[in-house]
Amino acid sequence: MQEEKKMRINTIITKPLITEKATGLAAQSVYTFEINKNATKNQVRDLVEKMYGVEVKKVTVATREGKVRRVGKKQLRRKEEDRKIAYVTVTKGKIDLFPKA
Repeated sequence: MQEEKKMRINTIITKPLITEKATGLAAQSVYTFEINKNATKNQVRDLVEKMYGVEVKKVTVATREGKVRRVGKKQLRRKEEDRKIAYVTVTKGKIDLFPKA
């Protein structure tokens, strides 16, 4: 098995994703995060458990390919960056990503 590269804690999880799909999954104790392209499932699991004090059941990772957009006066094609998304299923505890106003 390959040895995991050491990454800083603040570079593993880029940001939590708050979308309509993510809010629906949060009701089922599945939380979504955008993560670094080089981050592994084990790194995400350890970080979420430490940061939020919850017990993680499983981590699923998907790479979402960037869209091709037309930009500028000449409408040249530009590809957005690919994003890596982690779906974290929690068994014990709750992550409060949605602040109450």
